[in-house]
Amino acid sequence: MTLDLVIRNAILEDGGAPRDIGILNGRIATIAAHVATDAPALDAKGGLVIAGFADSHLHLDKSCLMDRAANPSGTLKGAIDAVSNAKRDFTAADVYARGARVLDKAIGQGTTLIRTQVEIDPGVGLAGFEAVRRLKADYAWGVDLQICVFPQEGLLNYPGTEALLREALDQGADLLGGCPYTDTDPEGQIKRLFAMAREYDVDLDFHLDFDLDTSWRHLDWVAREAIAHGMQGRVAIGHVTKLSMLPHGQLADTIALMRDAGIALTVLPATDLFMTGRDHDCGVPRGVAPAHRFHEAGLCCTVATNNVLNPFTPYGDCSLPRMANLFANVAQLGSREALTGCFAMVTDEPFRLLGRDPVLREGAPADLVALPCSSRADAVAEIGRPIWGVKNGALSFEALQPRLLRPDMRCPTALAG
Repeated sequence: MTLDLVIRNAILEDGGAPRDIGILNGRIATIAAHVATDAPALDAKGGLVIAGFADSHLHLDKSCLMDRAANPSGTLKGAIDAVSNAKRDFTAADVYARGARVLDKAIGQGTTLIRTQVEIDPGVGLAGFEAVRRLKADYAWGVDLQICVFPQEGLLNYPGTEALLREALDQGADLLGGCPYTDTDPEGQIKRLFAMAREYDVDLDFHLDFDLDTSWRHLDWVAREAIAHGMQGRVAIGHVTKLSMLPHGQLADTIALMRDAGIALTVLPATDLFMTGRDHDCGVPRGVAPAHRFHEAGLCCTVATNNVLNPFTPYGDCSLPRMANLFANVAQLGSREALTGCFAMVTDEPFRLLGRDPVLREGAPADLVALPCSSRADAVAEIGRPIWGVKNGALSFEALQPRLLRPDMRCPTALAG
């Protein structure tokens, strides 16, 4: 059979038999128990092969800022202020270089699809957007980028921001984001963004309810507007740390509300753990929304990175299996079924949220990532680092696995040197 590449010994489903995957012209041409071909081969060695990991919420424009933006308080306000000050000196070249550093990490961790949030306001202008748009084109060999432009520091309280958001949408931004809790008129921002989203026919993705006070929330306003504008299935909300404080009955009511409004939930455990509960000196609340409860109820739920090496999250290696593992730890999940659900929240669910099909089938894009384990639960439990990846039918990265040097395998010459 004439092919460009063949993948050998790939597990596509938990408990399934190894399969071969034939690739031609950047797409999957065939999947069979054995594919007879002289094409170059990659061996999955009986490990799981997937369409890659998908990061539904990642800030490339303000990544890698630890050398210039301090946040001693560790609070949300401290982080926003620190980045706001640093942002004045952002240039397109600077954002591009820092974003490229993060994309290199993400690709090497098996991520093939990202929704990146880009700040737009008169302070930074379109510098971040221009840089990320270039990254989208330059890194298409390894990852697909979806660009969400949003007003981090408010919309109605920051004159000139709406015009810049519109300019970015006119120039190809994929969707619109919001951050009501930084606006002097949160409800006004929500209403304005829904009107713009309908005008441009784009989806919405909100930073929402990033605190632990359950006496009020903006989620209800977003749900009401989603229904009023007929945008069910086109709205996502991120953080929503208030949900971590809800008793069972209120949580069930919220799940029903979000189901009616067709709203997807994105949980950002690294940032949410780092920033919430800063006013507690003991018994610090986790502040991570129980995404697994929403997932079990059939809602679209994702776990994502959010920030890397900046005042919001001063660490990160862009490993989504590690993020799924972190969420499982916080949510105290240990069953095979629950860990498999965590895996879905960094693969199938974000793929679908971003409008992509994660199923490997004949005719699908040849975007493949091989893992050193044979089940989805093991990938979360063991934080299995991918061994190689293929994008559009071409090898995009390789990650050498540790090679143990037992006493009988050691080279005396090497030891002496």
